[in-house]
Amino acid sequence: MTTSASVPTEPEGAISGGGTVTDRLVDANERYAAAFSDPGMDARPVLQVAVVACMDARLDLHDALGLELGDCHTIRNAGGVVTDDVIRSLTISQRALGTRSVVLIHHTGCGLESLTEDFRHDLEMEVGQRPAWAVEAFRDVEQDVRQSMQRVRTSPFLLHTDDVRGFVFDVKTGLLREIDPT
Repeated sequence: MTTSASVPTEPEGAISGGGTVTDRLVDANERYAAAFSDPGMDARPVLQVAVVACMDARLDLHDALGLELGDCHTIRNAGGVVTDDVIRSLTISQRALGTRSVVLIHHTGCGLESLTEDFRHDLEMEVGQRPAWAVEAFRDVEQDVRQSMQRVRTSPFLLHTDDVRGFVFDVKTGLLREIDPT
């Protein structure tokens, strides 16, 4: 059994037309850097907000939220789940870089809804080592947003827990739906 989402038909990392995806990204960066000028920004987000969201490629957070470069800190992981590492990043964001608000964004059709913690067991059988991390799979996206809000609100490391809001992004319409924390 393999835990891969799909089996590549071309050599690993290859893209049609030659080269690798990474080669294409490096080429794009060279074009970007050629026209780049330092905007003179501080690392502190202008809007004093941190956004925690899923890593799903369908979520263009800056466009969906009307954000510009420098407006927010963006923390992404599978499911947008509030893990210990997300708390770590939020703590640094608040205590060292001045954010005060936290926006949590999950989405419809998330891949974590189709996984279970058996994924870890399958990995252990495949590679001979059990991952130290939890999959954090869920069946109810709204309940997972509530759980994530609760994890942020109850963290002893965070200074600002009064402005924590959670949403589900609809990947078909692009709309956010706010989730009541209760």
